[in-house]
Amino acid sequence: MSTPATGLAEETEATESLSLFHLMDPAVRANPYPLYRRLRTEDPVHWDPYLHAWIVTRYQDVVTVLSRFSADRTPSPEYFEALGVPEVSPIAKVMVKQMLFKDAPAHSRLRKLAGPAFMPARVRLLHRHIEEIADRLLDDIEARGDGKTDLMAEFAEPLPAIVTAEMLGVPVEDHVKLKEWSVTFAEMLGNFQHNPDRLGGVLRAVEHLAEYFQDAIHERRRYPKDGLIQSLMSAHADGDRLTDDEIVANCIVTMVGGLETTTNLIGNGALALLRNADKLAELRADRALIPDAVEELLRYESPSQLTARIAPGDVLLGGKQIRERQAVIAVMAAGNHDPERFSNPEQLILNRPDCRHLAFGWAAHFCFGAPLARLEGQVAFDSLLRRFPHLRLADEPLVWRENLGLRGLERLPLTLAPGP
Repeated sequence: MSTPATGLAEETEATESLSLFHLMDPAVRANPYPLYRRLRTEDPVHWDPYLHAWIVTRYQDVVTVLSRFSADRTPSPEYFEALGVPEVSPIAKVMVKQMLFKDAPAHSRLRKLAGPAFMPARVRLLHRHIEEIADRLLDDIEARGDGKTDLMAEFAEPLPAIVTAEMLGVPVEDHVKLKEWSVTFAEMLGNFQHNPDRLGGVLRAVEHLAEYFQDAIHERRRYPKDGLIQSLMSAHADGDRLTDDEIVANCIVTMVGGLETTTNLIGNGALALLRNADKLAELRADRALIPDAVEELLRYESPSQLTARIAPGDVLLGGKQIRERQAVIAVMAAGNHDPERFSNPEQLILNRPDCRHLAFGWAAHFCFGAPLARLEGQVAFDSLLRRFPHLRLADEPLVWRENLGLRGLERLPLTLAPGP
């Protein structure tokens, strides 16, 4: 029998081993769900001493955090200058203007001005055009004639990149460089810590993106053109308008959100189906299941795994005392596998009833791009199954990206056979 002191030491060691910092390990990143399950069952509101943050993993606790805690978590540029790292200030100057990091009333104002561009009725008008883009990409894969593809590079990445460029109202041929900048900027959104060796790349991406969208705003003033940039420039409510800096910042976060999460939805979803051959056959036999299947794929292998909030005051959650201004990391992917909310959560159930997942967040910060992401996912899977009904995983190792919060594959090598 251990002494109380020994028992305390063992307990401390056991709970410290639960750290989300383990996501830095490629093996854990390849399958983070056992780690999430341990956190959810052993210490669902867990103080992570390595990240200096509370980790929340149960569905209802995640909903509480996303509903009631503060999203205003980005330090000001002056904060980084005071720390002696002024080189980070240009990134902070962009992020502090993004609705992702705002609470009401600032968040409500930005959402009210930007939201109409992504209303479901407006997005539905794009359905046929997105199908045309998907078919063109699949035509290029088929035309090569070698019976294989890297689905990420040739389909999952360019489809949302082209759609997003068109939504923004910028030249479609720019989608390649916009994607490159997006991937780099997303490192700031998805990782706990940032490699100093890569900070220069992030800074350059921010500079390129800011300059790109500033130029686009100036161009739209001379030559108006339909698209999100024009919509944000024209948006007004109660006499209020967005500043140019706000338009730039929110074009960046909208673009990054649209490109990274939708790319990962397609890649992660395709992998999940290929690993569950019976479900792939079920979907192939009845493509009317695709809308429900997309919701289940979002739950099962969430493109956005986690997000951070700040305690608005002293809060008791799950029996733990969280102090005002302490950081809380809500792990949506863990909540999406909570057996108290979803029966048989480790099973892929394409027509799962009441699949109210957390992949798009919750409450005021629910992703306003969700209608477009859902539509792109539905079109992507419908087009793939129609054109290549015999997709198979190639015999190559899978490598997951190093972005811990935005879960996705580097490559997804497949063999394929054309449809009739």
